[in-house]
Amino acid sequence: MRKSKYSESQIVGILKEGESGLAVAELCRKHGISAATYYAWKSKYAGASVSDLTRMKELEAENARLKRMYADLVLENSAIKDVLAKKF
Repeated sequence: MRKSKYSESQIVGILKEGESGLAVAELCRKHGISAATYYAWKSKYAGASVSDLTRMKELEAENARLKRMYADLVLENSAIKDVLAKKF
């Protein structure tokens, strides 16, 4: 998936401009985005602030780390069970 040339804080700023009453067509022309992009961003980031997005990124990173830890423990546990099953 291609990375956006806009950061999440910029996207939130653009959406705030749209909420302030600026027409969507004018807003899209000003920032060089399509209306579909604007509405996709709106559905994804509606009502979020920059601090919310930062916290969400931190939680996603922590969740990924915990999932990796769990997968490692399950693998280690199954290896131990295999060794014990062969021993007895």
